[in-house]
Amino acid sequence: MRNLFVFFFSVAVQILVAQPPQAARVGMHLMNLYDLNMDEHSFYADFYLWFKWTGDIDPTEIEFVNAIEKWSITSVVSGDGSDSLMRDGTNYRVFRVEGRFFHSFSLGDFPLDRHALDIQIENPEHDSNTLVYVPDTHGPTIRKTLQLVGWNIEGSAFESTHHDYGTNFGNPDENARTYSNLSSRVYLTRPINYFLLKMLLPLFIVMLVSIGSMLLHPSHIDTRSSLPIGGLLTAVFLQQSYSNALPDTGYMVLMDKIYLLAYLLISLVLLQVIRSGNWLMRGENRLPEGKLIGMERLLAGVYLTTFVLSVFVLSIW
Repeated sequence: MRNLFVFFFSVAVQILVAQPPQAARVGMHLMNLYDLNMDEHSFYADFYLWFKWTGDIDPTEIEFVNAIEKWSITSVVSGDGSDSLMRDGTNYRVFRVEGRFFHSFSLGDFPLDRHALDIQIENPEHDSNTLVYVPDTHGPTIRKTLQLVGWNIEGSAFESTHHDYGTNFGNPDENARTYSNLSSRVYLTRPINYFLLKMLLPLFIVMLVSIGSMLLHPSHIDTRSSLPIGGLLTAVFLQQSYSNALPDTGYMVLMDKIYLLAYLLISLVLLQVIRSGNWLMRGENRLPEGKLIGMERLLAGVYLTTFVLSVFVLSIW
C-alpha cells in the first residue's frame, strides 16, 4: 500500500514540475517566387521570416527541411543576428532568406493541376517537448505585385505539426524522434483559359472536322476517310507538343485521358466511314440511302456530345 502511494505521489510531482514547451511565433512575407522546375521538382523563393518568443531557448537556430540550396539567410534588424525587444518585452528577430526548395509536383490533373508549394522549418537542437513553433498569422503574406507567368496565386496557409522521424539517428542520448515542424504553403493553380483556349480548343476543332466527315455523302469515301485520318495525325502531333514540355511522369495526366478519348472516337468515325462506303460500292446496303445518311448524322451528334460530356466529367472528377 505504501509503495502504491509513493508511486502516485512521484507521478503527481512529475506532472506538477514538468514545464510546457516554449512557444515561438513565426511569420513570413513572400517577396519572390520563380523558376518552378517540374523536371527537378524544385522552386526558388525569396522571403522574410520573423520570430517572436519569450524564454531561454533561441528558436531561430533552424533548418529548412526541404531546402536544396540555401543561398543566404541575413538578419534584417541588426545585421549581426542579435535580438531586438518589442515593447512588451518579447524577443524579436527577422531574417531575409533566399534559396531553392524541393517540391514533388503531382501532374495527374494537368492542365488543371493545383500545387501547394511549402517551406518547412524545424529546430534540430530542441524537440517538440521543449520548443513548439506556432503561426504568427493565418498564412504567409505575399507581396501584392508578385505575379507568376502561367499561374494564379490562390492563397496561403501555415500548418504547425509534430514531425516524427521514426528514428533517433543512432544517438538516443542526444537526438529525439519528434520535432516541431512549421510548414508555410502557397497555393498555385493554372488559369482556366490555359486549359480551354490553348489545350482544349485545338483538339475540339480537330474533333469537329473528323466527326464532320460523317455529314458528307457516303459516296465520297475518299474525302470522308481523309478527314478522320488527318484528324488522327493532328491529334497525335498536338499531344506530343505538350508532352515534351512535361517531365516523364510514368502515369496518365488529365490531358492524356482526353486525347485517348479523342483517338477512340476518331477511330470509330473512320470505321463507320469505311463501312458505309463499302456497303454502297458492293451494293450490300440494306438501308435506304436516305436512312443511312440520317443515321450517320445522328451518330455524328452522339459522338460529339459524348466527347463534350466526357471532357466535362473528366475535368471535375
